[in-house]
Amino acid sequence: MSAKSDVEEFGKIRSLLWPIHSYEMKKILPMFFMFFCISFNYTILRDTKDSLIVTAPGSGAEAIPFLKVWCVVPSAIILMLIFSKLSNILSKEKLFYTMICPFIAFFALFGFVLYPLREVLHPVESAEYLKSILPSSAAAKGVVAIYRNWTFGLFYILAEMWGSMVLSMMFWGFANDITKISEAKRFYGLLGIGANVALIFSGRAIIWAAPGAGGRPYSTSLQVLMFMVFVAGLCIIGTYYYMQRSILTDARFYDPALIKKKKSKTKMSIGESIKYLSRSKYLGCIAFIVMAYGVSINLVEVIWKSQVKAAYSNPAEYTNFMGHFSTITGIVTLFMFLFVSHNVIRRFGWTMAACVTPVVLLITGVFFLNFIVFKDFFIGYLATMGTSPLMMAVIFGAAQNIMSKSSKYSLFDPTKEMSYIPLDEESKTKGKAAIDVVAARLGKSGGSLVQQFLMLFVPTAIAMAPYVGAIFIVICGGWIYCVRALGRRYEKLVSEQEAEQESLRATSGSAVNMNLGKAST
Repeated sequence: MSAKSDVEEFGKIRSLLWPIHSYEMKKILPMFFMFFCISFNYTILRDTKDSLIVTAPGSGAEAIPFLKVWCVVPSAIILMLIFSKLSNILSKEKLFYTMICPFIAFFALFGFVLYPLREVLHPVESAEYLKSILPSSAAAKGVVAIYRNWTFGLFYILAEMWGSMVLSMMFWGFANDITKISEAKRFYGLLGIGANVALIFSGRAIIWAAPGAGGRPYSTSLQVLMFMVFVAGLCIIGTYYYMQRSILTDARFYDPALIKKKKSKTKMSIGESIKYLSRSKYLGCIAFIVMAYGVSINLVEVIWKSQVKAAYSNPAEYTNFMGHFSTITGIVTLFMFLFVSHNVIRRFGWTMAACVTPVVLLITGVFFLNFIVFKDFFIGYLATMGTSPLMMAVIFGAAQNIMSKSSKYSLFDPTKEMSYIPLDEESKTKGKAAIDVVAARLGKSGGSLVQQFLMLFVPTAIAMAPYVGAIFIVICGGWIYCVRALGRRYEKLVSEQEAEQESLRATSGSAVNMNLGKAST
């Protein structure tokens, strides 16, 4: 649907803000609510996992890179293999329940059982013994910290997996299955509104439940947050069940005959799936842009978070700051969704919309890193303003992260998910599993590996800034090039699929008319 036809059909104002037919509300509102609940949990889990690891006894920030590389990535690969195997056995509905229920059960178990029993479950004595015999390096400290606080490490891993498995793969996989390309151009930008309203709500929930609020201890605060996660999880399952029974049975919203089928066999083994993905340039481009985002955002975030920790060393202050950060990010991204996202996609096309995130990330990232590298130049100016380079670094870094995340949520995610729609069922299911789970984890872990390598030669995260800046620019440049290449392939596939569906509709219409003619005869 073109931008001109949108204006003619909905009116100028409505085409900008809410280009949805009244009958389509039955479909988009449940999807909106599902996305809200998943994103609400994602923000709470994301802000909780770091505070658990960094403030744990005998632990610190040095444990996080090791968790990402040596625990999260293998876990992502294992989950991807499990998902691929189960997708050949279970129906899509049963697969959804099978994958999401263990997450919800674990987070409830952690808040009300594992965390209260942490002193019994954690091997403190053996960890202290290992610490005494191992070298006193940051690597050894990180490994011992993970072993000592293994329940916290398990929470960190599953919190990371929630974003990859539930948000990226399960929800967007479901949305891609039931959404036509013409609908995606109008729906996907608006669906993100639910995610960012959730970001605002979850940010305020974290601030309200933060340690010290109302005099509550951290354990009680954690139980409050995990109870919220559990309830939101039940809402996700209930909404999905409702859509399967009441919405996807309506041909206006879902027509299985229009789904692109693979011409060859539809079931492949895991090994065959990996070989298939390695031969697909299209899926390779998607995997690269996902990894590029993970590496680039992780490189800048680590430097910024080191500044935040220096400014807010108290766990309660750190949690409170991150709650405010999440709230502001939600407000800015909500504005992007309402006035920018779907309009850019519909008016300027997929390629232009997909290029916005790397361009924004490149400009704001270079600006922030330049301030870190040349901060001594600004000391005199900042002193006259009554502030310090540390606080300005926190502010500039927060602004950079807010802009990059808002463009990611409002444009990167919708365009990435749209790129799966023209693919056959096999590529959608297993290709998406490999990309969203493994490639996304490799992206973030790639940033951690770069940092670990640089730390061999420089003493602090701040000292890495010049080298990080050079790597950051190269990755963003490759990202932009890959988006343009993917855009050409995407437009070709969309044209082919639209022509195929039009032919199918015409054939179906001819068959109906022929049957009516025979019946009248």
